[in-house]
Amino acid sequence: MSSDTHPPFSFLGQWSGQLVATAIHNGHGLREETAEEMALDEDTRLREEDPFTDVLAATAPAFVVVHRSRFEVDLNRPRDEAVYRRPEDAWGLEIWEDEQLPDDAARESLRIYDSFYAELGNYLDRLAARGPFVVYDVHSYNHRRDGSDAPPEPRRDNPEVNLGTGTVDPRFRPVVDAFRESLGRQRTDGSRVDVRENVKFEGRQLAQWVHERYPGIGCCLALEFKKTFMDEWRGRPVEAHLSQLQEALTATQAPVLAALAEVPR
Repeated sequence: MSSDTHPPFSFLGQWSGQLVATAIHNGHGLREETAEEMALDEDTRLREEDPFTDVLAATAPAFVVVHRSRFEVDLNRPRDEAVYRRPEDAWGLEIWEDEQLPDDAARESLRIYDSFYAELGNYLDRLAARGPFVVYDVHSYNHRRDGSDAPPEPRRDNPEVNLGTGTVDPRFRPVVDAFRESLGRQRTDGSRVDVRENVKFEGRQLAQWVHERYPGIGCCLALEFKKTFMDEWRGRPVEAHLSQLQEALTATQAPVLAALAEVPR
């Protein structure tokens, strides 16, 4: 398995506004020492990652893309859970050749974790100094666990977009409503986008970190897009659907920023 020589993450776009996006599970790369230890086959690993979320995050004026796999370091978990050491840390998957990742490799992964949050803090501190801001924390989730030819999981429990707001300050309710209502007016494949709040996920570490570091200032919306925009078993995008989601997500920005401007400081 080849290693990734690219930097672990990139901060892109113009950070002069009050809306940014992140794609922290987008990455598939591994550094050399984790690639050498990896036992998990590449197709299974890709299926548990969030490919193409960088394309959705890039609709924001400013965005962060993580290039390393969540199987190297999971930036959406608390620090003490961010490195999958044993199968029980990762849905029972056998990840490492020697059953458990060596301590020195885990320490290097945690250095990436610390570096990411330190750099994100540097960027968001500047936004916070200007006033309230919104983060679109973009993820995706599987809905065909039984195989590519098996029926998808029931729609009643699997919205097109799960809007996670578990730790959002109530004062940002108008922002949450503006996002949900504006996205719900958009269409993909001829139907209105099915966006529902906290059905499957409520948001995790990145959202909680934003809300704890910037109380009353930062509003992080954890967005989980159902993988209808790709073949989750073959890792290929459905270009037309992905393009429609890009347009739909872009259409939320003006209403969200208008609602944000009314949030009392």
